[in-house]
Amino acid sequence: MNLVSRKPNRILNMMSHSPLLDGLNPAQMAAVQHIGGPLLVVAGAGSGKTRVLTRRIAYLMAERGVAPYQILAITFTNKAAGEMKERVAELVGPIARSMWVSTFHSACVRLLRQEASRLGYGNSFSIYDQADSLKLISLVAKDLNLDVKRYPARQFQSMISSAKNELLGPHDYAAKAQNQFEQVVAEVYAVYQRRLQSANAMDFDDLILKSVEVLQSFPEAKARFRSRFRHVLVDEYQDTNHAQYILVRELVGSDNEGIAPAELCVVGDADQSIYGFRGATIRNILQFEMDYPNATTILLEQNYRSTQNILDAANAVITKNESRKEKNLWTEAGSGAQLVGYVAENEHDEAEFVKDEIRSLQRAGTSEPGDSAIFYRTNAQSRVFEEIFMRAALPYKVVGGLRFYERKEVKDLLAYLRVLANPNDEVSLRRIINVPKRGIGDRALDHVDAYAVRNNLTFWSGLHRSNEIPEMPARAAGAVNLFLSMLSALHVLVEAKIRPSVIIEAVLEQSGLMSELSSSSDPQDEVRLENLQELVAVSMEYESRPIESLGEDEEISLAGFLEQVSLVADADEIPEGEDHGGVVTLMTLHTAKGLEFPTVFLTGLEDGVFPHSRTLGEKSEIEEERRLAYVGLTRAQARLYVTRAEYRSSWGSPTYNPASRFLDEIPETVIDWRNKGTASSTFTKVRNFSAPPARPTGKKSTAIELTVGERVSHDTFGLGTVISLAGEGDRAEATINFGPYGEKRLLLRYAPVEKL
Repeated sequence: MNLVSRKPNRILNMMSHSPLLDGLNPAQMAAVQHIGGPLLVVAGAGSGKTRVLTRRIAYLMAERGVAPYQILAITFTNKAAGEMKERVAELVGPIARSMWVSTFHSACVRLLRQEASRLGYGNSFSIYDQADSLKLISLVAKDLNLDVKRYPARQFQSMISSAKNELLGPHDYAAKAQNQFEQVVAEVYAVYQRRLQSANAMDFDDLILKSVEVLQSFPEAKARFRSRFRHVLVDEYQDTNHAQYILVRELVGSDNEGIAPAELCVVGDADQSIYGFRGATIRNILQFEMDYPNATTILLEQNYRSTQNILDAANAVITKNESRKEKNLWTEAGSGAQLVGYVAENEHDEAEFVKDEIRSLQRAGTSEPGDSAIFYRTNAQSRVFEEIFMRAALPYKVVGGLRFYERKEVKDLLAYLRVLANPNDEVSLRRIINVPKRGIGDRALDHVDAYAVRNNLTFWSGLHRSNEIPEMPARAAGAVNLFLSMLSALHVLVEAKIRPSVIIEAVLEQSGLMSELSSSSDPQDEVRLENLQELVAVSMEYESRPIESLGEDEEISLAGFLEQVSLVADADEIPEGEDHGGVVTLMTLHTAKGLEFPTVFLTGLEDGVFPHSRTLGEKSEIEEERRLAYVGLTRAQARLYVTRAEYRSSWGSPTYNPASRFLDEIPETVIDWRNKGTASSTFTKVRNFSAPPARPTGKKSTAIELTVGERVSHDTFGLGTVISLAGEGDRAEATINFGPYGEKRLLLRYAPVEKL
């Protein structure tokens, strides 16, 4: 391995000076001019990797006479590909347009449009996106008579995608199946692939899988692409998965294949490998020299983004990782301001501190709101910032995700609550009637619609007469009746003025929303669960308001809670304007990669929050979390704040987490602590490895055991007699006659009932 570092005396100026080398530091210059064997450019955060890539491509054409059609440059986003092509065109002119600069998937589509017939596909094959793929997998599961609750289609989709990223076809996957569930996945995978081929369609993972298949199975096709692409450049190499790694290897070739290998240049940084959950494998960059023994490695360590204090913090954190290539970022920009640390009492205090700092920086003329970004580990953490910013009229935008109250799972749960508060809310009712899926399709709802119109009924009333609709299939009518029965039992909780948080818990449990997400292996469903958990916290906050803050006729109720949420959720976007100095940016750390901001607030630095609870105790997972911290720290240009809360709400109850280990790893000399909290720093040495509960833990009644004929007393409805019983366990319910209040169907788990 040849290693070229930042030290000028180790750089060889291999060719005469070109204007394309102007403004480059010695290491960047060496990367642009390199000739021959494979090149690994280890590009630290803010070290100018895009400049190096674009200058290298331009240099190949302008100084080495390489034809543009001989260049294949691969990036990870269409936006990055477009920008790279533009920047090269600015350097060498319109000739750059005939280069292949594209994402992995786009490059593979171009390859397969020429070669798909070899695999039995027409060249005009369709490309199925995630929604199309999920729909087809659902149809396959239905044809195989699989129980959708036990075998969710999203879980099949996730596992099939992972298999394709490892280049495992259905037969390979079946051979490796280790349990009954994986055998079922293998069966679904096989049928799914047959259905895709018969539809002349490929999903996104197929694009790479099938391209590799073409290159490995058809030597003449491989030879054609090998003789065309003499230079292959790959950006963000640390984010490649196994299939992408093999694709690059096949396109580059080796010495013993009759055609000289293409010149390979990969650019990346193991310290910024944060997409393991998507199948990216850090080994691709860590073992590059093993894969290509004659490789040259060039380190880009000079940083052009941040101050030295920020870099010292980031360097100190990332050096704790063992799986990395040693490097040390440095800058000529000077030390700059110290980091600011703040230990908040809770998440509200944390958000208030951030808001106050943004306003303070604005008043001082130091930083406008538009210069600031707030990073957090999970989407659910945005909610408190959003509410506090709205109340303070501080403009903001959520990047890479929806505002909290616009997220599907949050809107689904709120729709259930709105129907309980107002059964005639047809929009909310239609939203939830088949969520989770319960066999009430659009056609069944069309029959209800038509019947309701014919008989001058509301949609809600029409549902209650489903059995009378001649066109209505018996199965769908039965599903509607079960749905209405569930709503009826839940509505009694509203009548009994049970606290909103308890009603929410009952809805989550009885509707199946909670079990559907809890049983899924899809990482996104874990995020959705956290968002529902956050809504429970919102309801608990609403309930804990002091009496004096309530209006004269106001009481804690479901309607009151929904009103409060609506006022927040429906707030108009605060327009950008010069008076406001732009808008604050809110985003998850994963979304922040590749961006930079003058002022950064890295929040939620607690063990169990960041690093995330599911990663605690697993070395490789903690290392990925530490890389995520490094990405967050290195986004800051001039000012960096690190904050944590001593406790925050989890399912509405306070959860105490120790300080994040990443905070421990930042040298005290670079942090100015505004508030250190009530505990000493030694508290951070005590680690809490318990994961948060997988379901709500708010107060709830233990299901009381009753018998028909028994007399009972209810807090709201008074004395009553048990008429009938149904269900068992969490779903046990009783129909009780309360005299003047009539008959009520009570969910016994939540009913404030006592035997007489």
